[in-house]
Amino acid sequence: MSWELRTATTRYVIDLAPDGAGPVLQDWTGTDPTAWRPEPVASFLSPADRLPSEYSALGTRQVRGAELVVEHPDGIVGARLMWPEDEVAFTDDGLDSTFTATAYDTAGRLSVTLVVEANRAHDVVAKHAVITNTGAEPCSLTRAFSPAWQLPVAGPVRVDFLAGHWSREFTPSTVVLPAGEFSIGSRQGITSHDYSPVVAVSSQAPDAPAWGVALAHSGSWRLLVDVQPFRSRTRVACGVDDETCVIDLEPGQSFTTPTTLGVHAPDGMAGLRDRWHAYQRTVLARSMALAERPIVYNSWYATTFDVRVDHQLRLGEHAAALGAEVFVVDDGWFLGRDDDRGGLGDWWPDPAKFPDGLDPLITGVLDRGMRFGLWVEPEAVNPRSHLYEAHPEWVYRAGDRPLITIRNQYVLDFGRPEVIDWTKGWLRTLLADSRITYLKWDMNRPVTDGGRPGDRHGREWSVQHARGYLDVMRMIREEFPHVTVEACSGGGGRIDPAVLAVSDVVWTSDETGPRDRLAIQHGFLSAYGPHVMSSWVTDEPDRLDTEPASLTYRFMVAMAGVLGIGGDLGSWTQRERDLGAQMVGRYREIRETIHAGRVEFHGTPSDPVYAVEYGTPSQSVLLVYARAQRPDQTTLRPRTVRAGCRYRHDGQIVTAEELATGVTPRFELAPDADLIVFDLVE
Repeated sequence: MSWELRTATTRYVIDLAPDGAGPVLQDWTGTDPTAWRPEPVASFLSPADRLPSEYSALGTRQVRGAELVVEHPDGIVGARLMWPEDEVAFTDDGLDSTFTATAYDTAGRLSVTLVVEANRAHDVVAKHAVITNTGAEPCSLTRAFSPAWQLPVAGPVRVDFLAGHWSREFTPSTVVLPAGEFSIGSRQGITSHDYSPVVAVSSQAPDAPAWGVALAHSGSWRLLVDVQPFRSRTRVACGVDDETCVIDLEPGQSFTTPTTLGVHAPDGMAGLRDRWHAYQRTVLARSMALAERPIVYNSWYATTFDVRVDHQLRLGEHAAALGAEVFVVDDGWFLGRDDDRGGLGDWWPDPAKFPDGLDPLITGVLDRGMRFGLWVEPEAVNPRSHLYEAHPEWVYRAGDRPLITIRNQYVLDFGRPEVIDWTKGWLRTLLADSRITYLKWDMNRPVTDGGRPGDRHGREWSVQHARGYLDVMRMIREEFPHVTVEACSGGGGRIDPAVLAVSDVVWTSDETGPRDRLAIQHGFLSAYGPHVMSSWVTDEPDRLDTEPASLTYRFMVAMAGVLGIGGDLGSWTQRERDLGAQMVGRYREIRETIHAGRVEFHGTPSDPVYAVEYGTPSQSVLLVYARAQRPDQTTLRPRTVRAGCRYRHDGQIVTAEELATGVTPRFELAPDADLIVFDLVE
């Protein structure tokens, strides 16, 4: 018997293997109903090792990799899982479909419930597992991955992923695996700048179908691509990091794995991008309202820690004239925050800077027609703070080891209920002033010496920390729905589907030099939508690609997502401020298309001419970027215009068929940047 879960354009078909061997993937291509058949008999493989199992444990699989490794007090390792047919349930209401199956360890010590979900509004399949200790003694899960993906791709396999480090996040990278394992992840307690928890898997054939896998987890994690030699399938497994994390289950306790997401794109890599974006807009975003993604002015680069009401309001005057919709005061507004050596943890206005509290600044910003927002870093504490003086036991530490400071700060243990209660308390106090409608949540260092020595569950610290972080973020969303939340971690250090589900935008990188930032955004948009990509116009130089760029170019880079401005507007000339106002006006004309449009790339940022195209049913937009050595004439062929339709462009009416021959950027905005817009003529 098989069960078919329908997505918008594909189907995910699950079957039960004989003899209680459990759920297997039958089909995820729509073409081969026998794709799940076991691999040929081999003397060195057990029956379970030959199956494309949805979920398996060491002890069930003996040779191949497994998602679950459990250790029992008597020294037994693993679990022999049996999946009774009467423990399978399936529901389909015409929109949502859910498959559930429960397995039991033959020794009566463990149960595993597999949950697979799909929805006809998008193409993403979601899976998680619930692992329960059904025995009389505690057990330890030394690996507790989420359910695996058995992809019908034989080696050599192409694996596309996003790698980087601080200020170089989301760099597109590729490996080709004839056979073997490829692993990426984080041990930092956050998603990390090094790798994003998403991969694309395909064959090397041109225009080959592709499969994408992502992990919705904001703590330490690992993702593994396993290509077995001379086999027809590639296994992708992911979950909480199994090097730094051990889950201890008391009798009767359960652990729910992070959700893992999969998508199949018959049309290849571009199809994966479209499907990830659609899922993020329809499922993860609370709405696509522009009010939740306003044009921000952030004062950090103009003032750093030197926050003064009069200076902030002068900046606010300029920001309002440019067209900013919210004014955000970054670091430096709270007690003792004159540099990065003090203040974190003492979240009330510094009376030396704000003798009358925040009211004069908030009132001044609102009087200028903008919303008001603040920067916070709730997970961090400075040694020089009232909080640390009162609660030194609240930070991560490993016994008598000297504490490690990074950026002159420690990390609060978000696995402690009292820390979460305290964090929610001061945030509620801060946001009780309903005029504060924007919050930028930052996290500027990895967790070191994570855990709680002496606590049996201390090695679960990364799971607990991520759970606490998401709990506080959900509290903000539920209790203060009028507040826009921007998630940040030293730039793009914590961006994953779990964060996108509790925030409105994400700060993509601390790198705001325009050419370097454009390269970062190119990689980001391959997996994450432009509607969450916060990007600023600043005065900062590029670190790597130092070719000069105009102010117009800087605006065009920031306009590729959720536009923000972070330059020192007081030092801009009037001509520069006038240009900024013009560019903000142009952005407003295309903003809905940028946020909701289908994204297409024309080349790469290193090319002489590169463009990012966005298309909705009513408008197509091309943001064009050029280098000094660009050719005299370049032809771009729009891909998001609709056949048989007419469009208005530069005062003329053109057909989609005419546009198929190409359009030539004229670079009238600037020698290195252009904007091309096609508006549908009804």
